[in-house]
Amino acid sequence: MKYQNILQNGKVQCTICPRNCILSEGQEGFCHVRKNVNQNIELQTYGYNTGLEIDPIEKKPLYHFYPSTPILSFGTLGCNMGCMFCQNWDISKSKANPQMLNKTSPQEIVNIAKKYNCKSVAFTYNDPIIFFEYAIDTAKLCRENNIKTVAVTSGFINPEPAREFFGYMDGANIDLKGFSQRFYGKNCLAKLQPVLGTIKYAVNETDCHTELTTMLIEGENDSPEEIQAECEWILENLGDCVPIHFSAFFPHYKFNDRKQTNFETLIKAYNIAKSSGLKYVYTGNLSNIQTSTTYCKNCGKPLIVRNGYQILEYHLENGRCKYCSTACDGKF
Repeated sequence: MKYQNILQNGKVQCTICPRNCILSEGQEGFCHVRKNVNQNIELQTYGYNTGLEIDPIEKKPLYHFYPSTPILSFGTLGCNMGCMFCQNWDISKSKANPQMLNKTSPQEIVNIAKKYNCKSVAFTYNDPIIFFEYAIDTAKLCRENNIKTVAVTSGFINPEPAREFFGYMDGANIDLKGFSQRFYGKNCLAKLQPVLGTIKYAVNETDCHTELTTMLIEGENDSPEEIQAECEWILENLGDCVPIHFSAFFPHYKFNDRKQTNFETLIKAYNIAKSSGLKYVYTGNLSNIQTSTTYCKNCGKPLIVRNGYQILEYHLENGRCKYCSTACDGKF
C-alpha cells in the first residue's frame, strides 16, 4: 500500500486521510477498516459491500451530471469522519465483520452495471476515501467499459491520494458539512481546512464534475452569517457555477434528540446563496419544484424542472438552453 509510512517497532502510519493514524501491529485506524497487518496497511472491506442499489443520479445528489440516468450504488463499512449526526450511522459506525457482507468483485460490479444499463457507478453510503483501493480498482474497470464513476464523499483526504482518487472519478458530490472549524471539531471530530483544499483541487484542477452538499442542522451550522461566508468562499475559490444543495437533517445517531430541519431553514439558505450570485442552488430531502429546478444562468428560464428526483420538464439541447443557447454547466 503506497499511502503509508513504515515506522519503528512494527508501527505503520496510514496517510490516506488527514488523521494520519499511527497503528501498531493488528491495530485498526479511526475508520475501523484500515489495519496494520505485518507492517502493511490492509483494507479489511476490500470486495465486500452492504448491498448494491440502483438509484436515480439525482439521489446522490447530482443535478448536472447526466440527469435522470440510473446509477449503481454501493458502500462498505466504517468512516474516517466522526459525525454526530450521521444519516448512515448503522454502516459507517459499524464494527461488524466485513465477511458477513455481500462479496462483489470490481469486475462483478461492472457486469451488474452493464446488465441493468446503469450509466454510472457510485461509491456512496459510507465514505469511499476509506475503501480507496476497492473504489479505485472498480473505477479503473468502469472506465475501460465506458461506465462513469461517482464519489459521494466528505473530502477529508490528503493531497497525494486525492490526486489519484479524483483522477478516476467522473463526478463527485462533496459534503461541505458546515463552514466553521467549531462545527467540524465539535460535531465531526475533524478539520475544515483539508476539506476546503480537496474541494478546490477537485473543482479547479481535475475534470471531475463536482457538486456540493451542506446539510443544515438548526442551531449548529445554519446561521445566515455562516451560510453567507460559505457562499462567499465558493464564489472566490470556485466561481459561481458549482451546484450546491442545502439538505435537511433528520434525527439520527447521537443527534437523535434534535428536531428535523424546517423547510423555511432551507429556503433561507437557498435565498442567501442565490442573492450572493451562485447560479445553481437547490434544496434537498425537503424540496419543492421551485428549489429543485435548474435555471439558465443567462436568461433565467427553467431548464430542468424537477419534483424531488423526478424530472418534469427538460429544456436543454446538447447541453444548452433552448431559449438563448447558453451552455448549462455540467455533463449532459
